Amino acid sequence: MTYGLRPPNYRLPPSAHIGRVRLQVGDLSRSIEFYEGKLGFQRLGAAPGHATFGAGDAPLIELVERKGAKPVLPRSRLGLFHFAILLPDRASLGRAMLQLHQAGIDLGMADHGVSEALYLSDPDGLGIEIYADRPRESWRAEGAELAMGTDPLDTGSLLRAAAGEPWSRMPAGTVIGHVHLHVGDLARAEAFYHEALGLDVVVRSYPGALFLSAGGYHHHLGVNTWAAGAAPAGDEDARLLEWELVLPNPEDAAAAAERLAAAGYDVAYREDGFRAADPWGTVLGVRSATAD
Repeated sequence: MTYGLRPPNYRLPPSAHIGRVRLQVGDLSRSIEFYEGKLGFQRLGAAPGHATFGAGDAPLIELVERKGAKPVLPRSRLGLFHFAILLPDRASLGRAMLQLHQAGIDLGMADHGVSEALYLSDPDGLGIEIYADRPRESWRAEGAELAMGTDPLDTGSLLRAAAGEPWSRMPAGTVIGHVHLHVGDLARAEAFYHEALGLDVVVRSYPGALFLSAGGYHHHLGVNTWAAGAAPAGDEDARLLEWELVLPNPEDAAAAAERLAAAGYDVAYREDGFRAADPWGTVLGVRSATAD
C-alpha cells in the first residue's frame, strides 16, 4: 500500500471490516416493505418491534421500531449520513439501478473512481448508498492519498453490464461496505477514529470530509462536517443506533478497547467485544469474528 497515514499507536488489523448496522425507524411494517420488497433483502428474523435482514445467512441490517420516530431531513442531524451496501459485482449494480428506477425511487448517482454508486433514502430519510467496487489494482494514489472523486456515473455502461437480467433479490456476497457519518469537527473525529481506534487515514483533501480504512480499502468509514451546526440525532429521531466493526479475534478487540480507554473514551465491555460512542454520541460496536 503506497497511500494512507497509519495511526500513531495501535493499528487495526487489515482484515477488519464492517458488520451490521442497527437503525431506529418509525414504522416497522413500512420499513419491512422497503428493505424486503424494494431492495430485495432476505428477512432473517422478526419479533414485535424488531426485524433483521441479510443477503444470505449473515445479518446486515437490524431495524428497531420506535413508533412515531421523526423522519430525518438531509443534513439536519449529526450521526448517519449513509450506510453503504456493497454488491459483489458491477452487473448487480446495473440490475439494482434498473430495479430502483422502476420502483419509483429517487436516485443520486456518482462515479468515485474506486467505485460506482447509487444514493437513496429509506422511508425515514435514512441515507443509503448501494455500490460496486472497481478492481483494487485499478485504484491509484496521489501522493500519500488514494485518488477519489465525484464524477457523473455512466448509466448506459452500467445497464449494459446488467445484461438484461432482472433483479430478484440482494445477491449472495452482498455486505455492508462502509458507513459515513456527519460529525461536528474533523479533528475530534480523527482523534477518535484514527489516533485512538486505529483506522488509517486514506483521504483528507476531500472538502469537509475525511475517509478512513483498514487494510488499504478506500474507506470503511467516512466522516464529514456537511451538517455543521446540527444537533446529534436524539431518541425521538429515526437514526443509526449502532454500527459494527468486526476484528479477527478477541485479542484485537481488546487492544482496540485498551487504546480507546487510554485516550479517555468510555468503553463498555461485552462478551464478544465492546461498545464506545464517538464525541457526538454515535455508537460503535466492536466484536471478534470468532464470536460468529
